[in-house]
Amino acid sequence: MKRKVPEINASSTADMAFLLLLFFLVTASMNVDSGLTRILPPPPDPNAPVPEINQRNIFVVLINAADQLLVEGKPGSIATLKDQTKEFIANPYNNPNLSDGELLSEKIKKTTDPKMRKKYEDALKLLGDRRVTKGIISLQNDRGTSYSMYIKVQNELAKAVNELRNELSKEIFGTSFNKLVELKQDDKAEAIKTVIPMQISEAEPKNVGGTK
Repeated sequence: MKRKVPEINASSTADMAFLLLLFFLVTASMNVDSGLTRILPPPPDPNAPVPEINQRNIFVVLINAADQLLVEGKPGSIATLKDQTKEFIANPYNNPNLSDGELLSEKIKKTTDPKMRKKYEDALKLLGDRRVTKGIISLQNDRGTSYSMYIKVQNELAKAVNELRNELSKEIFGTSFNKLVELKQDDKAEAIKTVIPMQISEAEPKNVGGTK
């Protein structure tokens, strides 16, 4: 007489599989696509007067449909864009064709906003009477501009501002701006940002020239 093979109780198999799946979901690391870190500005007050901006304080960068650069009305290159942007913002030799600026002490006298006055006063205590740039970077691309070229240009512009912040931070505090942020030395980092703000204006794409 044949022996009967005892049946295996599989009633809890589904529960075990679910627990294992849950364990791997909780413990496994997943790659997350990262993009450019940007904080959108608050919506403008429709009743506020539009500030007048001197043309010398606008650094115009155009990207056409063929991924070619036009920087301040002249053919440009991604290889030199960062250094051109740094020179425009810092304007170390007071070139009348590059960005203007005001000392922190002048900003304190002129501002009527208590929050901004406090920011300028805090920056003055930590940095001394530094020049606050009025420079604004205007980035305009064509509808046919490739995404990769647009990101490359954005990265170079952001890199220019970040390098200027690092240079000033090393001069004053002996360490980079990135390190201040990493160590959460918010007062020092905020002072640097007050003097060298990230002012990049990105307009809606349109036909700025070139074909693709």
